[in-house]
Amino acid sequence: MPPLEVEKLSKRNHYEEITEQVKRLIIEGKLKVGDKLPSTKQMSEQFGVGRSTTREALSALKAMGLIEIRQGGGCRVIRSVPADMELPELESLRMNRKTVLELLEARESLEVSNAAIAAVKHTEADSHHLRALIEEMERSAGNEAEGERLDLQFHLTLARATHNSIMVRLFESIMNHIETAIHDIRRVELYASTAVAERLYKEHSAIFEAIVQRDSELAAERMKQHLQHIERIVLKHLGES
Repeated sequence: MPPLEVEKLSKRNHYEEITEQVKRLIIEGKLKVGDKLPSTKQMSEQFGVGRSTTREALSALKAMGLIEIRQGGGCRVIRSVPADMELPELESLRMNRKTVLELLEARESLEVSNAAIAAVKHTEADSHHLRALIEEMERSAGNEAEGERLDLQFHLTLARATHNSIMVRLFESIMNHIETAIHDIRRVELYASTAVAERLYKEHSAIFEAIVQRDSELAAERMKQHLQHIERIVLKHLGES
């Protein structure tokens, strides 16, 4: 199979660059619907990266709906995209940038408080439930559907650990709006990538450890750092205001 027209990466373990280069080949028609991609080994050699980095990029391309990954190996292009679109949902998302920013700000404010309160008021049952979710996250890294479900369940369980019904209802309301506004970005950028999923697992685990230590200040700080990481990922897709 002929090599792809790609450039070797300037940074190691930078799967986003591979994703962008392959996506550009598809957009430009150099890779057409039905074309097979080179093997993971061949692509890794062409980009000058390890196979795990290439697999991260392939997972992201799959989540975008551009390729399929066949059982037993081998990838095939299944969709092309217009050059002016990264995801079909992004145009409406950019039009509502101010609303999305406000939702993210409200979520951070609420959840930092939730973490601080849960550190004081959580029960043994809450702790057990959170620990089980953390362990499932570790096992499910890279499985986008499970990653999405477990992430939401962790934050909902933490809200319930405040034992404040108003906090729970506020959280559910904000997250329903966020899910509607940025669902596809969250799935592609957060849950399809094993590398990002592993980082999110570590962040959730750090929040959990602070809560079981009943350290309100530390739990709040770690929640803030976690949500600001999520916000940075989302904001890079929103364009300029």
